[in-house]
Amino acid sequence: MATKEFPLVPESVTPVKTKYRTICTQIPVPESIKLLEKLRDLEPRSMGGQPPVIWDHGEDCTISDPYGNKWLDFSAGVLVTSAGHGRPEIVKAIQEMAGRGMYHAYCFATEIRVKLIEKLTRMLPAPLKRVFLLTTGSEATECCIKLARTRGLQIGGAKKNVFITFENAFHGRTMGSQLAGGCPALKSWIGGEDPRFVQVPFPDGFRQKDISFGIFEEALAEKGVNPDNLCGVMSETYQGCNAALMPKEYAQSLRKWCDKTKAVLIFDEIQAGFGRTGKLFGFMHYGIVPDLVACGKGISGGMPIAAVLGTEELMNMYGPGEMTSTHSANPICAAAALANLEVIEKEGLVENAAKLEPVLAEGCRRITEAGKGRIGHWAVIGLVGALQFTKQRTSEPDPEPAWEMVRQAVQKGVMLFAPVGVGGCAIKINPPLTINEEALREGLSVLEEVAASL
Repeated sequence: MATKEFPLVPESVTPVKTKYRTICTQIPVPESIKLLEKLRDLEPRSMGGQPPVIWDHGEDCTISDPYGNKWLDFSAGVLVTSAGHGRPEIVKAIQEMAGRGMYHAYCFATEIRVKLIEKLTRMLPAPLKRVFLLTTGSEATECCIKLARTRGLQIGGAKKNVFITFENAFHGRTMGSQLAGGCPALKSWIGGEDPRFVQVPFPDGFRQKDISFGIFEEALAEKGVNPDNLCGVMSETYQGCNAALMPKEYAQSLRKWCDKTKAVLIFDEIQAGFGRTGKLFGFMHYGIVPDLVACGKGISGGMPIAAVLGTEELMNMYGPGEMTSTHSANPICAAAALANLEVIEKEGLVENAAKLEPVLAEGCRRITEAGKGRIGHWAVIGLVGALQFTKQRTSEPDPEPAWEMVRQAVQKGVMLFAPVGVGGCAIKINPPLTINEEALREGLSVLEEVAASL
């Protein structure tokens, strides 16, 4: 579902001056309007959905424009800048690699590629062993789909080609990733459902009340899917439209079920990976290990790089030159990713996410209460929270107050990205993992104030 464009009409707002926030102009800034209008004139309409702010520079958990305004960043650039904005170690790594004239290497070997892959493999639990570096999260999920389908054909022939995902899931913007996704609104251009891609209810306890694993098997039976024909099952560790894990028992039953049916189990960790949930990988909450993991976003702190992490058997199905990518392991991106992962380890950012989870949860509870029934469901895991705006006492999406909450929050110096998820009703709260308790509480109090005023 498309979100609304934010109006490019400067509005006078109450000035703000705190340690983490400064609002000293109209919003949007009058001087920024020509630039913003130029983007709307030259780019696809799809690029126009975010708050009308020109990002100029960032520091830790704040982002600033060129006009003296500073926002407490609750977006992390859509869960990317986990180690904070303007991180000196990442900046230095980028500069040093670029300064050597090494900014592209295709699939030719580089030392930085070796170092990054070694770093990643040391993080992996068995039997995950191999790392394939790519460019975007969508590319990573597409690769996982390809590997699962290939494995299905190898062991079960042409009939073992059904790929299972979950309702309301988001796995990317490319054709394969959207076929696998569970958002019907994102598939209208495809011309209908593909019978080889089947969705089942996600056990979130909100839209799907029954969270037992039996529902998974019942849904397949209702859709006429023979379990023997399944090649793979892919789930976001927590759904992007929410911030709730599936029950641990459900995940463990899913692992056993995939083993029994010889289906590849895949977790999309593009949002969850590298500390966001309070563990290094989100699947570690479940006490199981998947066969493939798709990673992106927080892997690099901002540069375009992604990864597929997998078992020896699955990752070696294709021979030399058969599974590559032009910008795979780009040296500058690889250098940034290595520096980012080292910062996450050195500064205990995974532990910081776990420590601040109760603060974020209490804040989301208070925001929900302040919303007087407009927020039908909230959930938190680590340093990611989701507030779903719904019609009173239902699960029906209500996108208008969600959009208005973003607009008012930005006016008060808290940066959010536009609402996402089912019907465009979910507000996501996901600051850099470097945020401290003081800054987190300040931002949450602003959102509580906004919710009360809606």
